[in-house]
Amino acid sequence: MILRPRKSLESCKPLWLSYKCFANQVLNLSPFVPFSFFLSLHSLQLTFKAKKIAMATSIAAGGSSLHYGLIKGQGYRQASRIPSVTFNGCLQRELSWSYGVSKCLRLHRCNFSPSPVSENWKSLKTVSVSSCWRDESTKYFDFAVIGSGVAGLRYALEVAKHGSVAVITKAEPHESNTNYAQGGVSAVLCPSDSVESHMQDTIVAGAHLCDQETVRVVCTEGPDRIRELIAMGASFDHGEDGNLHLAREGGHSHRRIVHAADMTGREIERALLEAVINDPNIYVFKNHFAIDLLTSQDGLDTVCHGVDTLNTETQELVRFISKVTLLASGGAGHIYPSTTNPPVATGDGTAMAHRAQAVISNMEFVQFHPTALADEGLPVKPRKTRANAFLITEAVRGDGGILFNLSMERFMPMYDERAELAPRDVVARGIDDQLKKRNEKYVLLDISHKPREKILSHFPNIAAQCLKYGLDITSQPIPVVPAAHYMCGGVRAGLQGETNVQGLYVAGEVACTGLHGANRLASNSLLEALVFARRAVSPSIDHMKSSSLDLSASNCWTRPVVPKSLGSNVVCDILRTTKDVRKELQSVMWKYVGIVRSTTRLKTAEQSIGELEAKWETYLFEQGWEQTMVGLEACEMRNLFCCAKLVVSSALARHESRGLHYTIDFPHLEESKRLPTIIFPASPVNSTWSSRQLHKHKLPVC
Repeated sequence: MILRPRKSLESCKPLWLSYKCFANQVLNLSPFVPFSFFLSLHSLQLTFKAKKIAMATSIAAGGSSLHYGLIKGQGYRQASRIPSVTFNGCLQRELSWSYGVSKCLRLHRCNFSPSPVSENWKSLKTVSVSSCWRDESTKYFDFAVIGSGVAGLRYALEVAKHGSVAVITKAEPHESNTNYAQGGVSAVLCPSDSVESHMQDTIVAGAHLCDQETVRVVCTEGPDRIRELIAMGASFDHGEDGNLHLAREGGHSHRRIVHAADMTGREIERALLEAVINDPNIYVFKNHFAIDLLTSQDGLDTVCHGVDTLNTETQELVRFISKVTLLASGGAGHIYPSTTNPPVATGDGTAMAHRAQAVISNMEFVQFHPTALADEGLPVKPRKTRANAFLITEAVRGDGGILFNLSMERFMPMYDERAELAPRDVVARGIDDQLKKRNEKYVLLDISHKPREKILSHFPNIAAQCLKYGLDITSQPIPVVPAAHYMCGGVRAGLQGETNVQGLYVAGEVACTGLHGANRLASNSLLEALVFARRAVSPSIDHMKSSSLDLSASNCWTRPVVPKSLGSNVVCDILRTTKDVRKELQSVMWKYVGIVRSTTRLKTAEQSIGELEAKWETYLFEQGWEQTMVGLEACEMRNLFCCAKLVVSSALARHESRGLHYTIDFPHLEESKRLPTIIFPASPVNSTWSSRQLHKHKLPVC
């Protein structure tokens, strides 16, 4: 249903009797109301409060009519954006991203029911289920941190100065996207560079969809975050002059990449984990899979109180009650069959937040790294299929690496004047085009024209990995192919990592802060994680100090259960089926929602995913599965479905090609569509299992 009022506000007075009433009507029409529209509603709300009337008294010149379009959707079917809505003389698309989140995401919503880094990690204060604060299944902390990458650990080290911290990690503490980051951290540390230059590079790479205030904050605060890491013991490469060696990567106009050879993430993770070891207030719970956030309704606001987890080693369920929760769980690369992300990256954080009524943004912008190692092109093939693709860092091209097709024809200058130094989206599409035109499986990245010593000193990890399979990168080109790498979208966050859910903060890849826009600039991800992990600290402490832990709160939510009652044979059958369903979902996403898209392919994906999910859920419940049952593989599948649908619905809503989202039906940029895609939560009524919080089914939240 399309609702398009064209009358003045005065003539629509019955509709505008109250701000909350109108917001309620809007949200009942569609869970995908554009954020720019709610910025306008917030402006109207301020007018209501100031004058205690139910009518906006001023409308911008030339804007005496309210123009908007709302598309009624079900579940994830539609996401939407509105070019501009004008209230009180303010064109809302000119408002900053952070203004919108900080001031408007707290909008009341109606009618919603609510390889190892170091051997030292082994000495972490990892806590078993038997070590308890109240009983064997419930633990109480001031802060709960979900994820043990750079964002989660950096945040934990700061808030631990003010209270107890639980770091909840899905696998081993070092197993995160951070540990696999090769290239480095971008920051302005050279006198010839500038914050303005870094900002410009970020905005250009992001196809001008970045929030300028967020970009300025990150680029300005970045150098201090690097200095803090060095002070904590992180060791980065230095040049012959004794200064930090700064590399250059695609999309950057200056050398500004701080790195530790081609293992930068591993070095940062090592330094942070060593600091965590020595902090008496931080407790690490390894092999604890986060199932669902625990939320309640405070009037019309959603409040987060912690998280339910599954100890994947003991199959015991552990509930964490906390005053503040930071979601730093990484991305969702495994919605695709080939990804550089570790196996833990199944979109758990984004899916949990969506089920908890958090606002999601820009999920159509999935970054495919242009150069993952193509195993098919190696002289010696790996015996086993990799759990995740091996990344060939951007820095190889930054150091002079050249891309060739299998006829040894250089092709990138045909696609962009920056050639191999173009942003990742451009390079990935260039490679994809070559592969399709020539019907080939991979292209070649050649750095062998550089001095052998330089190659081995800058890229020792890549050189060693390739040599294991008979390839000497100092004399032979590297076979490469694009692979899913980074989610530029995620849980929408303000300038301090705040979300629309009280007590819930986000940082790292799971967050959508506005920095990356439609495409992430190389080496800006670790930078963003560091900056926002620190910025979330102050409001988190304030929230913690104003909150109290209710020791009886744990009983307010129905507890999940493990499927022991089904028997081992049934469980094994479910695992096998779920594994097959996962592969089928990944195949659909790669075939229809890959580097180059079309409306027809996206709609095919939407239908295929819906049918596949329905078939899988029907199978589960026919086997005796219950709504509150949990298992690692089933819950990961649930989250993958959720994230895949968010990506598809967002992609269908963007009728232009911008950054990482390229569609042949709308091949050009449209200035009127230079707005973020916003997905508001849908009502859980008639939704799928992947879209509902488990604990909502039985007991009402206290």
